[in-house]
Amino acid sequence: MPNESRKVLVTGGAGFIGSHVADAHLGRGDRVWIVDDLSSGRMENVPPQAAFLQADIGSEEASRLILRERFDLINHHAAQIDVRISVADPARDASINVLGLINVLEAARRAGTKRFVFASSGGVVYGEPETFPTSESAPKGAISPYGVTKLAGEHYLDYYRAVYGLEYAALRYGNVYGPRQDPHGEAGVVAIFLERLLTGKDLTIYGDGEQTRDYVFVGDVAQANLIVSETALSDAPGINARAFNVGMEVATSVNTVAELLERASGAPRRRRHRDARPGEIVRSVLATAKLRALGWTPAVGLAEGFRRTFEHVAAAPTTA
Repeated sequence: MPNESRKVLVTGGAGFIGSHVADAHLGRGDRVWIVDDLSSGRMENVPPQAAFLQADIGSEEASRLILRERFDLINHHAAQIDVRISVADPARDASINVLGLINVLEAARRAGTKRFVFASSGGVVYGEPETFPTSESAPKGAISPYGVTKLAGEHYLDYYRAVYGLEYAALRYGNVYGPRQDPHGEAGVVAIFLERLLTGKDLTIYGDGEQTRDYVFVGDVAQANLIVSETALSDAPGINARAFNVGMEVATSVNTVAELLERASGAPRRRRHRDARPGEIVRSVLATAKLRALGWTPAVGLAEGFRRTFEHVAAAPTTA
């Protein structure tokens, strides 16, 4: 019901993508609540118009909020997203990405929530794809515990759809970048490169730099979330029926990213190469015809998106 204001919960809404999604829902006229434990999210990302609860998604506090407010829509972005952590501690990864999701789903079921939007990943669920661009129906081949938990999340959602009638959409993101992305830890290469350029450090490129990803601006990702929160969804069985790739459908190499960011920042070229990282996917580009058929079109190209991201990072206060 596109013209009606809804009660919306955004889990992980203090994070990079989740906060932009919260902004988009507020811009639409929805009433927004955010649950985030601030383990990686930041209070400065929380829109002042949104209600905020600092809590783990696996907690009783989160469940009670869902049961009390009876949200029309839950948008689930809270997750453990570091692939390295998932490999080093798969139990921790699963406790957040699987058990935390189940806690939210159980509360949503009991509260009568009708629509659920889930942040999945087109960069991990397909593994090393066999076809390009890769469609939603391509074989799945997750090669990290993080990828396994994202696939498991989609299967759990399909179970709740089939048994309890919960409508859901899973958005399989490409490499999302933009303002508010954290350059520390395992973050996107765009944020990492910009931070290094602004501090006069060399850009570290693993391998020959010709490995490609499908980069998509966070504002376009937020719009994709709005569209699937409103559109009629298929009731066909299987996880692919309600999965939507989110990308530019353009394969961009790490070397090209470095060049474009050097131009955007005005910094001189300072690159160094290291050995390729074992298990890194060589090529990833997502077919997006399914999402485009719903009326979504990415509005921000790479050069413009990198410029906006650079301006945000350059204006942000430095932290020790």
